[in-house]
Amino acid sequence: MVKHIILWKLKESLSESEKAQAKKNAKEALEALEGKIPGLLSVSVAINGLASSNADMMLDTSFTDEEALKGYQVHPEHVAVANGYVRPFTEVRLCLDYEA
Repeated sequence: MVKHIILWKLKESLSESEKAQAKKNAKEALEALEGKIPGLLSVSVAINGLASSNADMMLDTSFTDEEALKGYQVHPEHVAVANGYVRPFTEVRLCLDYEA
């Protein structure tokens, strides 16, 4: 199994209400990808970090293998979610992929 973990920091120019809506929308759209992309086993998005956090959102996904992760990255449904619900609102992205 391969894990794909992403941390995002939202744009500082967004108001608190815009940030809250962006996080809610991203969570719903990303979690809706489960079952739609070959090899994607699970998707979980955390949006309610503690005050000690320095990231706004976390994506935790599991894949059957590295090839499935590569397919996910270019899959049209994932690209549409990333371009519509994540990238326009984020300014920092950190990624860790590893075999579990």
